Amino acid sequence: MLVARDLLETRIEDLLSEYPFVGSFFDSQQLDLEGAGEMTLRAFLDKANTAIDDDDAQLSPEEVAVRLSEHIEQMLSFLEDDRERIRTLTLLPGTDKSGQPEGFERIDFHAGQTVCIVGPTGSGKSRLLADIEWVAQRDTPTRRAVWLNGEAPSRQWRFSPTHKLVAQLSQNMNFVMDLSVEEFLRMHAESRVVADPEPLIARIHEEANRLAGESFDKDTPITSLSGGQSRALMIADTAILSRSPIVLIDEIENAGIDRKKALELLVSEEKIVLMATHDPVRP
Repeated sequence: MLVARDLLETRIEDLLSEYPFVGSFFDSQQLDLEGAGEMTLRAFLDKANTAIDDDDAQLSPEEVAVRLSEHIEQMLSFLEDDRERIRTLTLLPGTDKSGQPEGFERIDFHAGQTVCIVGPTGSGKSRLLADIEWVAQRDTPTRRAVWLNGEAPSRQWRFSPTHKLVAQLSQNMNFVMDLSVEEFLRMHAESRVVADPEPLIARIHEEANRLAGESFDKDTPITSLSGGQSRALMIADTAILSRSPIVLIDEIENAGIDRKKALELLVSEEKIVLMATHDPVRP
């Protein structure tokens, strides 16, 4: 845990160097850091007369430092690359729709592996995926349990909004934002506080074009992308930029993209890929 009093004696330029995202904290408090690089946080707040209001009451430098330390801790937790830590997901049996015990001991899914979940409508595919997404602990209708790396998961994987275990790709991708492909990718990269987003943007765009049946430019509005192009963009973005270690895909064979290349990309990024499908052999 960061100590607030230590932050008060740290120079602004050192804070920005070590934690580039703290600029947004000061921006949200309408505090201008221009020209304050050589000042300590305490000196800066004293000069600014601690112009941060909390229900019309001014905060002391110590209170500001506490809030800043909490902001830094939350951002560090958010930016932590959790996918490196999830190597195995284990599904432990519960009961079937009739309430009878399921006939398996355990099912292990490994990073870099693609698993097809096959069955007709009503067979339980969605319930299985939901148990995994919710990190079930004998508290869902199936009474199944999900383990991560061979043990019961910590609470953060179940309840923390900064630790999203699963990224889900549905059949329909509908964009509503008035952004170009490049602007969309840059916004996502900046939200992840990527130090140098340009190589990532270029790589995601290249991979998306490799997956799509028809290529598109980085300045193409995302609202004008076809269904296959949209799906290709989101698969590339999820594979390369998303930190969720598990990807759930619904009916990729109907997506209008190169299915084999899409799965190869996701697997190469050490994702656990679970694909719900009616037809596991359709090319």
